[in-house]
Amino acid sequence: MNKKFVKLLSTLVITAGMFGAQPTFASINNGVWFNDLKSLFTSNRATILAVNIRSFNAEDKNNDDIIQPELGEVQGNFVNAVNRLDEIKSYGINTIHLFPITPTGKVKALGTAGSVYAISNFRKIDPLLDDKDNNLSVEQEAKNFIKECHKRDIRVIVDLPSCGSYDLFLEKPELFMTGSDGKPVVPFDWTDVRVFKTQNADGTLNNDLYNEYKAYVDMVQKLGADGIRADVATSKPFDFWKSLISYAKSKDPEFTFIAEASEKWNEPIANGAPFTPYHQLLEAGFDGWYGSFFDFKNWKTQEEFQKNLSLINDIRKGYALKNTPKAVIGSFATHDEVSPIITGGIPFSQEIIWLQATLPVNSYFVDGFQTGDSYCYKYGNKKASKSYTDDDVYFVHKGKFDIFNFSRKPGAKNNKLIFDFVVANQFKQKAAEIINNGEYTFLNSGNPKVFAYMINYRYSSILVVLNKDLAYSQAANIHIKTLKEKDVIVPLAFTTTPSIEKAKLKIDLLPGEIEVFMISKNAEPQKK
Repeated sequence: MNKKFVKLLSTLVITAGMFGAQPTFASINNGVWFNDLKSLFTSNRATILAVNIRSFNAEDKNNDDIIQPELGEVQGNFVNAVNRLDEIKSYGINTIHLFPITPTGKVKALGTAGSVYAISNFRKIDPLLDDKDNNLSVEQEAKNFIKECHKRDIRVIVDLPSCGSYDLFLEKPELFMTGSDGKPVVPFDWTDVRVFKTQNADGTLNNDLYNEYKAYVDMVQKLGADGIRADVATSKPFDFWKSLISYAKSKDPEFTFIAEASEKWNEPIANGAPFTPYHQLLEAGFDGWYGSFFDFKNWKTQEEFQKNLSLINDIRKGYALKNTPKAVIGSFATHDEVSPIITGGIPFSQEIIWLQATLPVNSYFVDGFQTGDSYCYKYGNKKASKSYTDDDVYFVHKGKFDIFNFSRKPGAKNNKLIFDFVVANQFKQKAAEIINNGEYTFLNSGNPKVFAYMINYRYSSILVVLNKDLAYSQAANIHIKTLKEKDVIVPLAFTTTPSIEKAKLKIDLLPGEIEVFMISKNAEPQKK
């Protein structure tokens, strides 16, 4: 084992005593699974990995990145996916977010398999996710996959698409909005899906659509899943979600709903479509939302960072007072974002890892991030040799996770990143009490490109310092007035070694470098 890894694991053991008692989540009792996802998520203890079953454990034998069954290659399915669960567990992942598992549209499609978000049937699982070498149905295989996740104490969230494929429009036009020309409405920035009609002309809910969503909830709960992630949740009205969420939670109060919604979003997906902002979605019953950490790469000042964190803390406190806790995911790098490796290399990826480990958020990653995948596919946007749709091009968004084709298993070979990923995920669980209950203080570094914050809770603190400049090294002098000479300082993530004297930290940071320190304060003896 890597000596540095052993050293840091030892550090985690040594510092464990600083954290105090940890909340426990008993998901399995006498071999029976009890959903605890809402409790886990609203306490910011979910570490989520987003996976696409059709590529999750695919076998690309000729290393051309595309899966070709006619050459003996194997697409990802629910059976071979089980073989990766021990690996995922070893990373510190306790929740899987499954990209949509429903059948995809084949008409007016994008990519040779169709986008997983172009749903063509709410009541079935995609037959292409079936392992043909056994006698089980794809539904039975999906149910078994979720059981295997639960055996490893991994919760499962299933994605719920927001728009329908053209195929579904042809079959059930009553589900869709139409324009004055009678044609289905296309979202502003998509071409392969059409906008659902959520309301009738008189403002009542479109029960035809609502019943499809209700059937989807029934299917997902029957499979044994623990929650739903609602794609572009802002595109449905308040009453739609309130009714659907209440229905799902009446059968399982811990069944969790996460809204893909951001404080930055304020426009509908198409003219005439509804728009429900994130705060109303929370009122409708969603347990959490995406936030706007995807903008972190563009933040120029520490004040932008501080403002965003203050907003999250205010929301959490407000709902805590109502006894209806809410939480946010660390949306630094979703499948809609360019790979962090392209944005800023390994240092930027390490920043994302340790920020999520020290902020009051649920950690969220897309499969392949943990090993440094750039999501640059050799076949990208080239003519396809074979297609399962009417698109004969391997359509992809350059540098983004492929959701349009039967692609290779995500991943690269960066052991350094895996190391940080594992240690940070372990640390987050150990330090949960400090992160969730501590007071966040942003520190003046004297350098606008160096961000610094401290979390103080009882006799422990976490100090985080990062260089926002991905191109150049930066130096900073950070005065920490609460730092005492006898305090015990344990470095958790660092490359360069800072000097600390007289409550001042002097530090030279490499491009994009982040450093994290655990500080145990010596309590002053009480005077008699």
